[in-house]
Amino acid sequence: GVSHVLTLVLQELSLLCKRDVNGIGMLYDLLRSRWLQALLKIYECLQHYLGKRPVPVTLQARALSREVVELLRQAPQSGEIKELRRLLRAPHLKAALLSAHDTVAQKDFEPTLPPLPDNIPENEEAMRIVCLVKNNQPLGATIKRHEITGDITVARVIHGGLADRSGLLYAGDKLVEVNGVPVEGLEPEQVINIL
Repeated sequence: GVSHVLTLVLQELSLLCKRDVNGIGMLYDLLRSRWLQALLKIYECLQHYLGKRPVPVTLQARALSREVVELLRQAPQSGEIKELRRLLRAPHLKAALLSAHDTVAQKDFEPTLPPLPDNIPENEEAMRIVCLVKNNQPLGATIKRHEITGDITVARVIHGGLADRSGLLYAGDKLVEVNGVPVEGLEPEQVINIL
């Protein structure tokens, strides 16, 4: 994939570096950088996921289960049919498993962003929406209140932390919203509790 192409490019650039061609050393270092390698691996994983995205066979497993139970009730009764009817009517299967399946099957878990307005002024600042998933690990960033504007900003990104490894947060970034909660007017300590 993309990593293989990058490896081939790096091999070619290493030959040019030995000949001391202008700018090739800088390009070689850039392409060898860990953050670019990680970004390309993430890209390949996402492409792989998009190609093999599972699709539910049905969106209405509970309704299908009820239909099967009704058909089985009308069929000649054997031990297997009675057992299947009993299993399909069991509360843990109906309420838990099939209900959970239908809930997951009917939702689109991809993020949806509102459309950009048509009349954005040219001097308008750009805004990024960042999604970081924490699993019992610290964010790896500190926040502070900006002395002049009063905005909550990222004060520091700790090397090797989640924020640093993601490459999505930078010192000086203004926080507008955290986990769906607007942070304007909040104290940094209150924002930390939301994080």
